[in-house]
Amino acid sequence: MNNQDSVSPQFISYAQNFEDVMLWRTLKLFGPGNYVDVGANHPTLDSVTRSLYERGWRGINIEPVLHYYETLCDERPLDTNLCMAVGDQEGELVFFESSDTGLSTLSHEMAELQQAEGIPFLQRTVQTKRLVDICDQHLPVNAPFHFLKIDVEGFERNVLQGMDFQRWRPWIILIEAAFDKTPEWEELILQAGYQPALCDGINRYYVAQEKLELLVPLSMPPNFLDEFQLCYGHRFSHPIADIEPLQVNLQKATQRADLAETQLAAIYNSRLWKVARLITSLKRLIATR
Repeated sequence: MNNQDSVSPQFISYAQNFEDVMLWRTLKLFGPGNYVDVGANHPTLDSVTRSLYERGWRGINIEPVLHYYETLCDERPLDTNLCMAVGDQEGELVFFESSDTGLSTLSHEMAELQQAEGIPFLQRTVQTKRLVDICDQHLPVNAPFHFLKIDVEGFERNVLQGMDFQRWRPWIILIEAAFDKTPEWEELILQAGYQPALCDGINRYYVAQEKLELLVPLSMPPNFLDEFQLCYGHRFSHPIADIEPLQVNLQKATQRADLAETQLAAIYNSRLWKVARLITSLKRLIATR
């Protein structure tokens, strides 16, 4: 089932730190709109863009991990899905892949840090392309570019150096920067005409100078007035591991109830039951005479 076939009237948050809630609050009056997701990872789990896709937004998902890319193609058929990496030039680079996490990276330094923590990586060569060239090829020229999200585990400067922010002006830039107090790449954003809007502990948000009115909705954390619900298994809700035993028991109980109903229907439709009902009716008739 495609996402667009199951739109919930309630806004469902899939993102790990409410990034989708913040973007929806800020941009919902301007959509459905356009986005670019560099390092899209899984189309649902911790996805920043899933909830907007459900509401008609469309974009470019760039993901070099093959099984994530294939899942994106399955679940996001109306998006443009690219199996490649993004850098400051077109070519090929060594990619450190951690296939079951969101920690894959083109950064040798980041890979070494993660390996020291016991995270294994598979090294392989991937195609890289500049972000400006991807935008030139796939983004609609005359439509607003509402937001750019970047999650590349230490390769942010290279991605930004491959973008022309005078030709393409996302209203909001959202970059994961969990380990940086003042990221060394931030100067590239500021020089391109963007202002810092929010640091939520994991991400940094920037707003284009020509869209400074968006600073106001980005200035407050997610709250009750945003009227959102957490998706099934969200880490801020009940973990899936806690819910699964209850679901298994519920499924078994439902199966038992369905079986009992089937057996009861078979009894009611059997010849023996019809004869028994006839005898009962005759006895009642005789008793009334």
